[in-house]
Amino acid sequence: MHFVSVSNMAQWVAEAGPQNVIAGMTDALERDFRRWPQFEKSPRLASHSAAGVIELMPTSDGEQFAFKYVNGHPNNPRHGLQTVTAFGVLADVFTGYPTFISEMTLLTALRTAATSALAARWLAPPDAEVMAMIGAGSQAEFQALGVRSALGVNRLRVFDVDPEACTKLVRNLTPQGFEIEIVSSPAEAVRGAQVVTTCTADKANATVLHEADIRPGVHINAVGGDCPGKTELDPAIVRGADVFVEFPEQTRIEGEIQLQEPDFPVTELWQVIAGDRPGRVDPQRTTVFDSVGFAIEDFTALAYVRAAVTGTRFAERIDLVAGPDDPKDLFGLLGSPVPA
Repeated sequence: MHFVSVSNMAQWVAEAGPQNVIAGMTDALERDFRRWPQFEKSPRLASHSAAGVIELMPTSDGEQFAFKYVNGHPNNPRHGLQTVTAFGVLADVFTGYPTFISEMTLLTALRTAATSALAARWLAPPDAEVMAMIGAGSQAEFQALGVRSALGVNRLRVFDVDPEACTKLVRNLTPQGFEIEIVSSPAEAVRGAQVVTTCTADKANATVLHEADIRPGVHINAVGGDCPGKTELDPAIVRGADVFVEFPEQTRIEGEIQLQEPDFPVTELWQVIAGDRPGRVDPQRTTVFDSVGFAIEDFTALAYVRAAVTGTRFAERIDLVAGPDDPKDLFGLLGSPVPA
């Protein structure tokens, strides 16, 4: 089977261009969202602890099966570790054999940005010129590139409680052609912005944006609230907005709407893309994409990377699955073992 390592993923993305990869993945996601009913869907299997969460995210379209292993540990950066790490697998449904395995720490950032870009493509004001970013951590650069790929937005207003994170973002994105202003509060960041991305790491029911901060008509990609007990938006913002989700059964457990009533009305994003439900219906309505990440997005990302790197130096062959000449003689792979 083929394997994409962290170093090969990084080299491939660097050579292809991260914004180009995100844009291509956004188009692939749109195609798979249009066929959303074909996929198996279930909330992710999560193991929660006081330190964070470890999750498995499976799905299948009847021909290919995919799963992702992913963690979320907000305190990891204090120990020099990533908040999120991941890997993923594609398998053939008809044989059960895994066919592709890849790092997904980088790939998850790319697919999360592509999903935000897809939501912005369908929900954001068409004349958007300024993006506010609340949180300048590991996802921030990818999110900025995703929204620019979808809307052409080049101006960023950024807030983070960590000045070093802001310095890092400026260092990484200025060469990419962004105009960046670092501001002193979330309220200042969203002033004059038409698109807002919240992507903070603290595992808490926090309020990083208040209702008074938001002007009518903005689009919010709420990315950081992605597990039980972790939210970012003033619940009043959510109640006053048109809210779009990936898979309600999962989002009601993990997303911003976990703080709302169980029957709080939402629209699934795939329904908008398929033409079954309206998206932005009024220039003065606030739209919220309550993004928690879903397995179908990982399926798309893995399939996209596999198609892009197969036959290139970025895909290595690895000997992961036993293949004896006689499928009934697994012991024969041992040769002539020494008797005990």
